[in-house]
Amino acid sequence: MVDAFDRIKKRYEELSVQLSDPAIIQDQARYQRLSKEFASIAKIQDKIGKLEKVEKERAELEHMLHDRKTDAQLIELATEELPQLKDACRRLREEIEDLLLAESGDAPKSVIVEIRAGTGGLEAGLFAADLFRMYARYAAERGYALETLDSHETENGGFKEIIFSLEGPQAYNRFRFESGVHRVQRVPLTESSGRIHTSACTVAVLPEPKEVDIQIDPRDLEIDVYRSSGPGGQSVNTTDSAVRITHLPSGVVVTCQDERSQLKNKAKALRILRARLFELKKEQQDQERSANRKKQVGTGDRSEKIRTYNFQERRVTDHRINLTLYELDQILDGALDKLFDALIQHDRQNRLKDLKL
Repeated sequence: MVDAFDRIKKRYEELSVQLSDPAIIQDQARYQRLSKEFASIAKIQDKIGKLEKVEKERAELEHMLHDRKTDAQLIELATEELPQLKDACRRLREEIEDLLLAESGDAPKSVIVEIRAGTGGLEAGLFAADLFRMYARYAAERGYALETLDSHETENGGFKEIIFSLEGPQAYNRFRFESGVHRVQRVPLTESSGRIHTSACTVAVLPEPKEVDIQIDPRDLEIDVYRSSGPGGQSVNTTDSAVRITHLPSGVVVTCQDERSQLKNKAKALRILRARLFELKKEQQDQERSANRKKQVGTGDRSEKIRTYNFQERRVTDHRINLTLYELDQILDGALDKLFDALIQHDRQNRLKDLKL
């Protein structure tokens, strides 16, 4: 942990100097940003100081135990106290790790999830509906508020696309690893010969920002309205209630036709647009830090998979962490905590390695 501690101490000292600079004090936006970073680092620095003190005491006791001149009574006391100091060191290290890996307090508490049918035609649409039900059941169990923002149904009861929001404690932290291609292997209801088919859906999980995080200039928007339509071209209503918004600077296009009200569709489309622009901004920042960052969602091809749902074997395999659970029915019924917990723990271990602790 020495390298990480040295970097934290150096940054702590840099911020202490910067926050006393009159020029920075006058720049309120920068001052508040640096003050927030300083407060976070100060907590870590305090724990580091306590850890160094305890480690020094532990080293002194270990030296006493190995020193032949130490009398028997002191050896007995040191032997009793040493396990307590080792335990204190372990706890302080864990607390420091938690602080280093802590998500920002400003992390969005709601997410927008987009599920799109990929390879596999109508069967992929049915699988998209299965994924939506799986997430909806998990959300209900956790007490998350779910709101459907837009959906496009298929003629057999599936979804070409469904977009919904989830809001609740830890919603972003729990769902953020669902982004990618989900593959299903099963015999479709329409398959008379019993042959197993492979289909795929893409899932994108976008943190929903506050309006202050992403400010959209109305002059950058091109807004079109048209009539909503359901599966097979059926008319949903006879008014121009569907909305298409194009963000001209980025080229991002969002459509929404889920509501009968044009105003409601516009409001929902703006929420989706804001989330996509926020994710685009985040990706650009990540790419600046790491040229090797993987894209969140692939093309939807069967080979680009993060997870496979095999109905014949009642198996779910997450390929990123080589985790296989023979609990398909429970998982599709919303029992996702085993998967989520394993992914969060894997991410924690990787981030600790990146910190060179």
